[in-house]
Amino acid sequence: MRVAIIGAGVAAPPHLRSLHDLRDRAEVAWAWGRDLQRLAAAGLPAGTRTTTRLEDVLEDQSVGAALVLTPPHTHLEIVERLAAAGKHVLVEKPVELTLARAEALVAACARHGVRLAVMLQHRASPAALQLADLIRSGSLGALTGASATVRWWRPQSYYDQPGRGTMARDGGGVLMTQAIHTLDLLLHLVGTPQRVLGLAATSPVHRMETEDQAAALLHWENGAIGVLDATTAAYPGYPERIALNFTQGTATLEAGALVVEQPGAETLRVGQAQASGSGANLMGFDHAGHRAVIADFLDAIAERRAPLTDGASALAVQRLIEAVLRSSTEGVAVRW
Repeated sequence: MRVAIIGAGVAAPPHLRSLHDLRDRAEVAWAWGRDLQRLAAAGLPAGTRTTTRLEDVLEDQSVGAALVLTPPHTHLEIVERLAAAGKHVLVEKPVELTLARAEALVAACARHGVRLAVMLQHRASPAALQLADLIRSGSLGALTGASATVRWWRPQSYYDQPGRGTMARDGGGVLMTQAIHTLDLLLHLVGTPQRVLGLAATSPVHRMETEDQAAALLHWENGAIGVLDATTAAYPGYPERIALNFTQGTATLEAGALVVEQPGAETLRVGQAQASGSGANLMGFDHAGHRAVIADFLDAIAERRAPLTDGASALAVQRLIEAVLRSSTEGVAVRW
């Protein structure tokens, strides 16, 4: 599969490392960006053609797919053009700035019959895959409670960069930019709650437009209750954690390591804890999750199926994030 890289900024390195690992399955034919010097410094594979004209990618019929790694507010227009040209798309999270724009992007890919995946790599970890299988099997019973904790750290210098933590470029703060991965995995595992009561604010730790701390109560249709706790003001940054209580046991995922405990059964342990960019080094994580998502994306194209991180499924986490922020603003619970 000949692929194009659209944007070569801060999100690009784990994608490029993954494509290097998958070089027997994918060839990087083009890299598009607004600055050729920046593209030249991005560490692109030998032989990659660079351009500032998106038309070069759109008109190359040998290119079957594109990885869109530009800021969120640019995704809709770029993906609409790629989809119209028949290119399958993998887009960096979030899908778009707002739920409405994200829905329009998903609809564009469906309309043109191309696959759409989103880089929500937590779903693809071995621990998450095994936990999803366990939940589907019914061996853990029914969900009774859940918690998702993302207590990370970002220095002020991070938010001093142009566009960081703004609605215009990022579409939000800690929820949309950092906690989205953990929240997406929570929803992927146990479904979307029917009621959300949230609070969000900017702490005295940061000068920024959007929220650096958020909390919410979550209520599922079967009566299960959950809590969300997310921040980038917790120095020095701690591993993200999902804890799920079921009628027949408890499952805990922390930084990619799974522990499942059930009465009368041996404790199940899957995976090892991994760095996840929870501190000042935001790119301090292994690229195995990115590689797994890209490999699945290539498989999905070949097998004519939906990817593991299909764009339509990625809308759920944006609905939840918008519900938390709306609840905080209006002071009411948001229901579906």
